[in-house]
Formats: sequence, C-alpha cells, structure tokens
Amino acid sequence: MSARLVVCTTCRFSADAPTDAAGLSGGRRFLDAVSAAVKGVDDLRVEEQACLWACVSHCAVYLSEAGKPAYLAGRFAPTQEAAQAVTAFARLYAASPNGAVAYRDWPEGMKGHFIARLPSDGLET
Repeated sequence: MSARLVVCTTCRFSADAPTDAAGLSGGRRFLDAVSAAVKGVDDLRVEEQACLWACVSHCAVYLSEAGKPAYLAGRFAPTQEAAQAVTAFARLYAASPNGAVAYRDWPEGMKGHFIARLPSDGLET
C-alpha cells in the first residue's frame, strides 16, 4: 500500500498574485516540486486535485492512506524546499503503522503548516 499525497493545482502563487510571471498557479508549481521530490520513493503516490478548498492557506496538500488519519496542510511557498519538507513528512507518515509521526521527527518546514487531522476512512491497510 502507498500513501496518497494530493497537491492542489489551483492554489494561488502568493497572497498577492494568483500566478507567477509565466502564468502558472502556485499549486501547479508546487505539484512540479513535490513530484520531483518524490522521484524514487515507492511508498508515496502523488496526485493532483483542482481546489482542495483551502484557498486562504495556499499552497495546500492532503496526505492519506487507508486505515490512517489523513492530514491537510497548507501555507507553503511553491518551492523545492517546501516540497522536500512535505515529502519528508509524508515518508514518515507512510512508514508509520498508524499514521502517527512524533512531533520531534517533523521536518522543520512542516511545523505550523497543518490545517486539519482528519479521521481514518475506516478501511484496513
């Protein structure tokens, strides 16, 4: 089984601009950065979603796996550094049998970015 890392593709580029100079949304830029960060990581599957309804907290990601609580996180800049932090947390989550990751193990770039911890879907892994 692998964890799903869903990236919102319609998130704003910044608080002041919906797109960058090339006309790409922050979500599209972040998806590209996250996809590059997970290359070669077998236990993560990157997916895209148009609008996660977390617009105030752009750029947003959703992390889930059957039988584990899910997480919604946001307020990321669409950068490689933020993508690395998200990917590092997602790998710890995927490796955990119950989805719990001790705070001391959270990548620094994830602290302060969580929006919600959502109940498990009830399906067994």
